[in-house]
Amino acid sequence: MTDPGSIYAQSFKTVQSELDLASLPDDIRPIAIRVAHACGMTDIAADLAWHGTPAAAACAALQAGGTVFTDVAMVAAGVIRSLLPEGAKVETFIGASETAALAQEQAITRSMAGVDLWPDADLPGAVVLIGNAPTALFRLLERMHKTKTYPAAIFAFPVGFVGAVESKQALAAFQNPPPFVTLHGRRGGSAMASAALNGALSGMPA
Repeated sequence: MTDPGSIYAQSFKTVQSELDLASLPDDIRPIAIRVAHACGMTDIAADLAWHGTPAAAACAALQAGGTVFTDVAMVAAGVIRSLLPEGAKVETFIGASETAALAQEQAITRSMAGVDLWPDADLPGAVVLIGNAPTALFRLLERMHKTKTYPAAIFAFPVGFVGAVESKQALAAFQNPPPFVTLHGRRGGSAMASAALNGALSGMPA
């Protein structure tokens, strides 16, 4: 098979045939499909956790001109810009000079410092997309607890052996959270995070 369109269509057909979509609500299904397609593992459905309707919440926030805040540049790079409504933008502060300075000053990770620099005025209408650093998710939850200012939706896919499991558990246990979706366990990463948002924005594949 050499035709790109056919390969793409067959890939999604295979994912949908192997995923346990019946166990998922309509809002989560396109997210699950895109995440499974990104990582090549169709068993992820069992580890997905969510609150509310994160896909609908993200779409509404971005239609209103909200910002996608990401923890790292690789997550931002994976967001398909053509799926974003006009006026929506994707921002990450991980590489900013003020982020490095704040991290050094407070002896925290740059991912944590980046979260601290997300503007207060923009956070309530924003979509938070985390695909690398558990410390970024922990910092977001701390900020939410202290300020009672919540993003419109959270897509949380931090990855790794230190803090990833615990940060997602903390999100799931957060009292009265905004709509969110996460993947319990160690799995996650930039490709899966951006795929989750792309799925929310594009809906079910044809």
